[in-house]
Amino acid sequence: MLVTSEASLGAEPVVTSETLVTAARPSVARRSGSAVIPYLYLAPALVLLVVWTYRPLIQAAQLSVYSWNLLPTTPMVPVGADNYQRLIELPEVGDSIWRTVVLILGLLPFSLVLPVVVAFATRAVRGPARALYQAVIFAPFLVAPVASAAVWQWLLDPGAGIVNRVLGTDVNWIHEPSTAPWVVTIITGWHFMGFAVLVVSAGMAGISNDYADAAAVDGASRSQIDRWITLPLLSPTLVFLGLMTVLLSAQWTFPLIDTLTQGGPSQSTTNIYYLLWDYGFHSFDAGLGAAAGIMLFIGFGAVAGILIWLSERISFHDD
Repeated sequence: MLVTSEASLGAEPVVTSETLVTAARPSVARRSGSAVIPYLYLAPALVLLVVWTYRPLIQAAQLSVYSWNLLPTTPMVPVGADNYQRLIELPEVGDSIWRTVVLILGLLPFSLVLPVVVAFATRAVRGPARALYQAVIFAPFLVAPVASAAVWQWLLDPGAGIVNRVLGTDVNWIHEPSTAPWVVTIITGWHFMGFAVLVVSAGMAGISNDYADAAAVDGASRSQIDRWITLPLLSPTLVFLGLMTVLLSAQWTFPLIDTLTQGGPSQSTTNIYYLLWDYGFHSFDAGLGAAAGIMLFIGFGAVAGILIWLSERISFHDD
């Protein structure tokens, strides 16, 4: 006697709800693979971040509790928190921090005020003229700081410099304690201003014209629209530029200071970054330099956290 199944007779298979759920549910291996894929894309950046940022930071923290002159033949002597105590007691550290604050305040007009003025004044420029203007104003940002320092050293020469000829003075701009810090600040601001203008212009391009059109219908003037609508909507962009100025200003000035003044005259251009480098590679006090780097990291990290929190609050209110 032959036994014939329903499938062999051509009968339709019975599909239950349990069968549908099982077919729709992805396998464990498939779900695990989908969860891992985003991390595979992030892996190269994470590896570089660990190798070039976090590993040196950990090593600097370890080195900050030792006394060492960078010679491989010299043993590293543990000193505990003595390096941090020395930093607190050294008057030159406080002076360099104050010079860094003055430098940041001096750069804020170049990173916030002038870029906004230039971006507002040139927003009507269109076509090839706009591309030319952006290229010209961005060009200083592309110039190597050491190369520009050499050119500015020639321009500011007290004897044959063009600046003194134009102004009719004989000031030794680079080697006078009263003028050298401002020379470094102005050259740094000249470098950064083009980038800041493009950032502000990009921020303005991201603002919808509907706001201005609605305000114009209500009778608002161009200046009122700029003051009460465009500027508030630009606040996240300006906070970002302020954050960059605070965190990177001392770093931007380092090649200029090392080329033009070497921290002088009379340490008038020695900011916190240059002092940190001086401890490590002039005085060969690696432990003190590492301790200064850790304190600098903590201090600027706190400032960055405050500015990021402020930026998020401004962005939230704007939304």
